[in-house]
Amino acid sequence: MVCLSRAVWCAVLGCGVMVALTARALLTGMEQSMFPALCAVALSVAAALCGESVPGYRRSVFSVVRHYLSVMRVSRAGRQQRHTLERDTWSVRRVQEETLLRRLRDTKNTRYGLEYHFGSITDATDFRKCHPVTTYVHYEELIRRVSSGEKNAVVMETPILTMTSGSSGCSKMLLNTKEANSDYFLQGVSVCVDVMRESFPGMTSLQTTLRLFYPSAERHSEAGLRIVATPFYSECTHHLCTSPATILQVHNECDALYLHLLFALKDRHVGILESRFSSAMFDAFRLLEEHWEELVDDVESGRISSRLLLDARLRSALEKQLKPDPARGAELRTAITLGFEGIAIRLWPRLHLIQTVDSGPHQIYGESLRQHYCRGVPFYSPLYAASEGLIGVNLWPLQDRRHYLLCPRSMFFEFLPEEHLDTQHTLNTLSTLLMDEVEEGKNYELIITNASGLFRYRLGDVVKVVGFHNQCPVVEFLYRPSETLNVRGEKVNEALFLSALKKAVMQWPGTKLVDYCCAESGILGDSSGGAQPHYQVFLELRGVRNLTEEQRYKLDMCLQADCTVYRSFRIKGSIGPMRVQLVSEGAFRELKSHMMSSCHTSTNTFQMQRVIRRKEYADFLLRKTVS
Repeated sequence: MVCLSRAVWCAVLGCGVMVALTARALLTGMEQSMFPALCAVALSVAAALCGESVPGYRRSVFSVVRHYLSVMRVSRAGRQQRHTLERDTWSVRRVQEETLLRRLRDTKNTRYGLEYHFGSITDATDFRKCHPVTTYVHYEELIRRVSSGEKNAVVMETPILTMTSGSSGCSKMLLNTKEANSDYFLQGVSVCVDVMRESFPGMTSLQTTLRLFYPSAERHSEAGLRIVATPFYSECTHHLCTSPATILQVHNECDALYLHLLFALKDRHVGILESRFSSAMFDAFRLLEEHWEELVDDVESGRISSRLLLDARLRSALEKQLKPDPARGAELRTAITLGFEGIAIRLWPRLHLIQTVDSGPHQIYGESLRQHYCRGVPFYSPLYAASEGLIGVNLWPLQDRRHYLLCPRSMFFEFLPEEHLDTQHTLNTLSTLLMDEVEEGKNYELIITNASGLFRYRLGDVVKVVGFHNQCPVVEFLYRPSETLNVRGEKVNEALFLSALKKAVMQWPGTKLVDYCCAESGILGDSSGGAQPHYQVFLELRGVRNLTEEQRYKLDMCLQADCTVYRSFRIKGSIGPMRVQLVSEGAFRELKSHMMSSCHTSTNTFQMQRVIRRKEYADFLLRKTVS
């Protein structure tokens, strides 16, 4: 479609809206007095579009209107949901009890609900008396029966089966219901859209988004139920993105990532870079650094590199959406020849935001992006969510620390104090705490009751209550107990180890941390290299080809300084010095592929295990050791 100037196409849009509204008024017999109001509505739409548009941005009128109306619809829902959330934070005990009773009412006639007498439970106290605290083992057989076709076993509807990220080992199969999806998008995504528009006023609703999403092969259970690797994904907003929907048919991850970058690079007006986890965004910039000449050649020629092994039909469909653009290619070459530090803002001068989770196990990737590729661009980690559903929303995107307000209508929350994490034998009788009973500054494991058939379920996330928004807890993710190093009862969690590692790396001149993981020496057998139990640490670094013994020992000393229990065991000699191995560049990308091939998980949800428990993974990295 021929490109129109802003003034012209906004006038066309205004007239079109006015004609449509007038026709509707005539057909429905609306009073004549409404006609001026309809004109005002039409003109306001045109004015809004004019204000939101980007000078020189070549898009069809239809795509602009569709884009604008989609964003406005989500924004309106976000304002309403945020108002509801704000009201709920003043009475969390009541709202939580309403949420719990709704979950029990919806499942009281299932086989599981009848077994636990959900129909006779009247409040949270009754529920906690009659239902034990659970782990995945409690549901494994139930979910197997659902996947085999049993109806109404634990939820009344026919659910979708979904796979967890596998962050604590191999991925697990869970149920996913319509209400869980609705909660995720309404209470989570729409609220965060409203927060973004408020906190980043430079953004316009008509800018496109580079969204890194990778399709996974469709699978079905023996009873025909869909098994998805990525829960809570909707294609409804794909038209807001730089990548054409055709890319979702490309199942090779490297090829799909290349194509995401190619279509984003041809669009200089990108406003948001988005990925579920910052590891995916980091991978994108590393691929850009490795293949930028090839990508720029494709932008200039309007063709896709023959290196990509694409089906001929897919290649043809994608190339139809590419046009030769030598001017944009020259602009990209100029930007890249200046280096890759701060490259994001030079490639996309109107870039306002990186939207991705960069806390917890993804922290190191977020820091690498902020310090190098995306220097100067704000980051927003909008949601605290898991395969089990929506947990919290970040209402404070301008803060450096990632804090999340728990969503009291999404799940029923209980809190297990950190000091009770290992009391397995007394779990069923432990007194858990409710939302209004937790204390600021203390750490807890989350226990959830959700809309997808999990009741008093130990989520495996330890959070710190950093404050309250009205009466509702605000939390910071700390670690997962499964990611804790523990060879003598010292319990060094992920957050503690990473803090020591970062301090050590700062004392290694010119060195940048790319990735890491650890293993307890017990899983390595004869290859552990030490008589006493110890930690085996695998590092991928930039700026160094070899580590001296002094540098390796520095990491051990940093951990001793931060963890008195570890230090005492080291002094006694009951824990040996850690063995620090430098692995080759790209070793962790290869490990990721290896892990994903052995577990049914998706690139979109994959999280690198910081403490690996399988010998084959440790052996894999040992084979990649260069120093």
